[in-house]
Amino acid sequence: MSMSIRGSVRRRGAGAVAAAMLLTGAVACGGGGEKNDATGTGAKTGKKRSVTQVITAAYKKTAEAKSARVNMTMSVPGADGGEMTMSGIMGWDPTLMDMTMKGSALAADADMPKNARIIWQNDVVYVDAGAAAAKEMDGKRWMKLDLGAMAEEAEKSGDDELTKELTGGLEDMNQDPAQQLAMLLDSPNLKHVGSEKIDGADTEHYKGTLTVEEMMATNKSLDVLEPKERKELLAGMKKAGIKGYDTEVWVNEDDLPVRMDVGISSPQGTVEMSMKLSDYGAKAEVEVPPANETFDLMEMFKELAGSGDLGGS
Repeated sequence: MSMSIRGSVRRRGAGAVAAAMLLTGAVACGGGGEKNDATGTGAKTGKKRSVTQVITAAYKKTAEAKSARVNMTMSVPGADGGEMTMSGIMGWDPTLMDMTMKGSALAADADMPKNARIIWQNDVVYVDAGAAAAKEMDGKRWMKLDLGAMAEEAEKSGDDELTKELTGGLEDMNQDPAQQLAMLLDSPNLKHVGSEKIDGADTEHYKGTLTVEEMMATNKSLDVLEPKERKELLAGMKKAGIKGYDTEVWVNEDDLPVRMDVGISSPQGTVEMSMKLSDYGAKAEVEVPPANETFDLMEMFKELAGSGDLGGS
């Protein structure tokens, strides 16, 4: 197989992974406003509760559920942006998912399927690259991506652009709905907005903001970083022009979030993500594609790096 074909598959895979990371990240928290602890009546008890009590209860219930059906949409500004959607099952503790992605991020590549299935288990992502990939890859249509291993390999190769592409969303990949609620509790201006109906259900609407510094201080998935690495990450986010996160959450009478919206400010505009959750506790199991139908993108990167053709053509 020629390097040009492998380069084409490599770019297709990296693009799909970048889109998947952005969507599944559904990152931190925010929203704005004065501190307001009045929520009205809470849950089915009819008792008045503070904002902190409601969000704490929602965090506990969401953490206990460990899974839900999810429908996500994301809009990214700029020439390289677009709109994407994902729907399917998501699990946390442990992290897994089986979702279908579609949108302009895929439509930009005519060879990618209009609806790309994404399976995640044990920090390994499988992306259905479609019939075109199968034709190029000896009948194998599933790209296997070990994100941590790939990031390490890209860093070793010295390909800074690829490293950023593969690691840019990794710190947010484990930001499940429960962790997002925990982070929202640390917002200095968390407030109750009012009562609203979401898809016919009665909910209470809350919002808050976090600066980049506040997000990093509360993001437990970043605890693995050394102080120097955290400093470098913060500097990189500021250099990229990311100012902060705005999050809104709608909590139903069972103390479960039915919708979460996140806005991330950037120089190109605001990255907007919206996630609707339902069927909490739904059976979350995935079946990964058989080995004879998958090709390991990291192994391809190694091959391209060894040939000096990592950039593809």
